[in-house]
Amino acid sequence: MLRVRKSAVGWAVAVALTATGLTPATPAAARPQPGPTIDWRLCAKDATAECGTLSLPVDWNRPRGERFELELARRVAEPAAREGVLVFGPGGPGDSGVDRVVDGSSRFSADLRRWFDIVSFDPRGTGRSHPVTCSRQLLGRQPQVIADQAQFDATLKNNALLRADCRARTGALYDHVDTTSAARDLDAIRAALGERQLTFHGSSYGTLLGQRYAELFPGRVRAMVLEASMDHSLGTRAFLDTQAVSAEDAFDEYLAWCARSTDCVLHGRDVRALWAGLHSRAERGTLTDPDRAGAALAPFELSRLAHRRLYDTWRWPGLAEWIVRLEGAGTPSVSALTDEAVAPYPFAVFCQDWNLPVRDYREYAGHLGRSRQLAPDLRYPPALFALVTCLGAPTPVANPQHRLRVRTDVPLLIAATVHDPASGYGWARNVARQLGRHGVLLTYQGWGHGSYSSSSCVQQVVDDYLIDLVVPARDAGCPAVEPEV
Repeated sequence: MLRVRKSAVGWAVAVALTATGLTPATPAAARPQPGPTIDWRLCAKDATAECGTLSLPVDWNRPRGERFELELARRVAEPAAREGVLVFGPGGPGDSGVDRVVDGSSRFSADLRRWFDIVSFDPRGTGRSHPVTCSRQLLGRQPQVIADQAQFDATLKNNALLRADCRARTGALYDHVDTTSAARDLDAIRAALGERQLTFHGSSYGTLLGQRYAELFPGRVRAMVLEASMDHSLGTRAFLDTQAVSAEDAFDEYLAWCARSTDCVLHGRDVRALWAGLHSRAERGTLTDPDRAGAALAPFELSRLAHRRLYDTWRWPGLAEWIVRLEGAGTPSVSALTDEAVAPYPFAVFCQDWNLPVRDYREYAGHLGRSRQLAPDLRYPPALFALVTCLGAPTPVANPQHRLRVRTDVPLLIAATVHDPASGYGWARNVARQLGRHGVLLTYQGWGHGSYSSSSCVQQVVDDYLIDLVVPARDAGCPAVEPEV
């Protein structure tokens, strides 16, 4: 496909900046400064990709202090067409950007792979980048749902023990896995790649990284896509309530698909009533996980597993088949055990990015009851477990919630899905409002957590923006794509 060269678009942008009294940096100012370099090598798993490490400070306030190795991966562009580097911010928290590049490069269109080196990384404290490691026994003591004040108090004590254990096993990095630190890592990656400005595509939790980078380094943003965006301005109640509403909306949409599609094995049945029966069995402790023979499936886990299967519409037929298997599952007889003493804990970053205080069990029970009212089918949005995990976390947190303060020359592109089960459409709209003229919302009218891989329309708009800096109209949208089996 023939495209306008970026040099021509860049000239047009330069003219526009001059007309508004702003001028681009001079060639001397644009020259990358000497700094750390990335030690690239062929990836052991796939020699068509390159893997590398970058030495970075554990604490950016002490740049000459202790360091750790950040793990990266890249796939290079076609030499004749190469125009720069696209850095992908993985979600989670805890998703591996290295794996995304090595194993899942089809996530990016052929055009992007032709024009850009595709680079990603395992964020600090996760994957291969000095992962946070903790006692599996202490992690296992965290309840999925707190039942009373006594358990609330016990969770506070266990969380304190867990934090001390994680710190002892992980070292100083444990206290510096927040997204502000990761944003400084991202700028070090940009510099090490020799890029004057950053071209970035963040997905889900990776959008938090993009937002923070744009706040800290607005002049270094060339283009930035926020797909399935987080809203980092919400307090405890708003965070829980908005995720509960988004999850229930996605479940409603799934039931509507099942009612109209013969590809759903539950087509013609009262799926909502069937699902309510499964929840009742889980509450009584009589529901078995069909993927772990004989193991009980708790109510929170039932909701979590269903919620995860709503992320991609290609999984919807499998969700129906899973429900059928649950319906026929026998009575629990065993518990899942493991002999491993330690486990990685990538979720540690969350408690350094979010302050979600809960005073006591009474307040917690109020949140729980409200979530059940807002989401009567799924009942337990994943954010509820975040409250348990972060209960008693030290304050102030390193990267607390706040309204975005971004002043980039090129508006950030927010790619949002109307029926996203995890990063609700309301979050994206609120982020767009916070960005004002420094952000543009692209609405996909369909389903799933993310839209770039679901809609060719979204993909085209995102590619035009990343490659040629074509900013869509503020009311831009793409139609829904019916789930395909």
